[in-house]
Amino acid sequence: MQSLLILGRQPELGLAELESLYGADKLTTVGDQAVIVDVDPCLLAFDRLGGSIKFCKILTTLDTTNWGQVEKFLLGASPAQSQAMPEGKMLLGLSLYGFSEGVRRIEATGLSLKKAIRKTGRPVRLIPNKETELNSAQVIHNKLTGTNGWELIFVKAGNQTVVAQTVKVQDIEAYTRRDRERPKRDAKVGMLPPKLAQILINLASGPIAVDKLESICDIPAGQPIPRKVLGQTVLDPFCGTGVVLQEASLMGYEVYGSDLESRMTDYTEDNLDWLAELYGMETNKYRLETGDATTHQWTAPIDMVAAELYLGRPFTSTPTPEVLAQTASDCNLIIKKFLKNIHTQLAEDTRLCLAVPAWQTKPNHFKHLPLIDQIEDLGYNRVRFEHIRDDQLIYYRSDQIVARELIVITRK
Repeated sequence: MQSLLILGRQPELGLAELESLYGADKLTTVGDQAVIVDVDPCLLAFDRLGGSIKFCKILTTLDTTNWGQVEKFLLGASPAQSQAMPEGKMLLGLSLYGFSEGVRRIEATGLSLKKAIRKTGRPVRLIPNKETELNSAQVIHNKLTGTNGWELIFVKAGNQTVVAQTVKVQDIEAYTRRDRERPKRDAKVGMLPPKLAQILINLASGPIAVDKLESICDIPAGQPIPRKVLGQTVLDPFCGTGVVLQEASLMGYEVYGSDLESRMTDYTEDNLDWLAELYGMETNKYRLETGDATTHQWTAPIDMVAAELYLGRPFTSTPTPEVLAQTASDCNLIIKKFLKNIHTQLAEDTRLCLAVPAWQTKPNHFKHLPLIDQIEDLGYNRVRFEHIRDDQLIYYRSDQIVARELIVITRK
C-alpha cells in the first residue's frame, strides 16, 4: 500500500503539497529528496502533483547503506527478477539519492549488473549516468517506465537503503507545451511555471475525499479530469495570462478569474480555449472578469483561492535598501488591501494559497512582506505543516532576487 515519491528541486514544496492532500500522518520522509506515502498507490493522482518528479513502487528495504553490500544484493537478486519481464531487450538505469558514491562507481555497478543479467540469456542496455540520478528526460527518452524498462531507485534512509522501481515520471513535455505553446504569454507579468501552479492549487484545496480520489484515479493518465468529479471552484483574482486557471481546469475544477487589465483576461480566455481544444475539454466552462482585486466584488461560489499576487518590481541585481524597502511597502499595501477586500466575500474556513514576493538579499536569506506577521489581524489563520517550516515555502532559484513565498491561510 506504500509508494515512494522522489521530490523536485525544492523538496519542501512537494512535501507540503503531499501533506495538504493526504495528511501528515501518511508521510514518512526518506532522506532529503524522497517520501514514503502510506496511501493506496491507485489513489496517488501523480499527474496532478507539481512537486513530485518520480512515482516508485517499493521493492525492498535493506539493513545497510554500504554500497558494496547493496551491490552484492543486486547481483544476487536481479538476474532472477529480470526473467519475469516480457521478452526483448531490457533497459536498465540506476539512480542514487543520499549516497556519496560517484558516477564512476554507479557505472561500475551497472556494468556488473548488466553482465550478471546477460548470463541468463537476456540482452540488456545500460543507461549511462551523467549524475548520480537519472533525470526525467532520460527516463522518458530511454523508456525506463515501459514494459521492459527498469529504473532502480536507491534512497539512503538512516542506516537503511530503500530500493524501489520507477513507475511514472513527470510528463515534462506536457508541461513545456502548456507553458510555451499557449497562444498568449507575457513576460512582463511573470511566467508562473505550470508545476508551481499545481502546487498552489493543491495547497489551496486541502485534503481530497477518498471517493473523489478514486474517481480521479480511474481517469487515464494525461486526460483532463471532468469537472463533475470535484465540483469545486478555484478563484484566481490576479489571473494574468491564466496559468493557474489552466492547471485547475485540467485538474477538474471550475475556474474563475479576474485581473486589473482587460488585456490579461482576454489572454486568459484565449489560453483556456486553446487548452480545451488541446485536451478535448468542454469550452466556456469558466468565469472571467476585469477588476481591481483591492475593490472587486466576486460572485459565489468560491471554494478556494489560488493565486500569484503582485510581486512588485523585477530586479536583476540586489537593490539598495531604500529601493527594496519602498518596493516591499508598495507590495504590502496592495496585498493587504486585497486580503481585506476578499475577506468579507469568503465563507468561514475557505482556504487560500497565495504566492507573495520575498526578496533574496544574500544567498538563501530573504526579506519578507510585513503582513506575513499580521495574518491573524487581517482575519485569517495560517495553516501549519508538520513536516516543514513556514520559511521553507519559498520558490526561487539561486540567481533570483524576487522569490515567491507561499502562504497557506484560511478565512476566520
